[in-house]
Amino acid sequence: MAAASLSEAPDWAQALLVERPVGHLGLLDESGRPRVQPVTFARIGEALWSAVDDKPKRRTGEQLARVRRLRACPACALTVDRYDDDWTRLAWIQVVANAAVLELRDDVVAALAARYPAYQERPPRGPLLRLDPVHVLWWSG
Repeated sequence: MAAASLSEAPDWAQALLVERPVGHLGLLDESGRPRVQPVTFARIGEALWSAVDDKPKRRTGEQLARVRRLRACPACALTVDRYDDDWTRLAWIQVVANAAVLELRDDVVAALAARYPAYQERPPRGPLLRLDPVHVLWWSG
């Protein structure tokens, strides 16, 4: 199934965005090849937010690959799924979106900290990634 906004997705699909702690961010690299990276995220209204945190990285802030890539091509997708050996419990929601790279916002950092205890002790330093849905897809077994 598909819709234009998160609120149009069925309750069980929206629940995945609350229950599952990791999403997989798909974007294009500098050569136009697809790349997928696990990310933390929070939903605020119709947007999904992720942050560059201070886990060890080869580059930081604006030099981070996902930040550079999303600035160059903001089209992306975030997939959140539930796997189970009982295939009748399989489910996923995918948010095809346009991303914006933004400065830190207290409300977004608070929403992320509410989902991830590590962010309560070490809040993300940013930047933030806002994913604005263009198309929302979902499936369940």
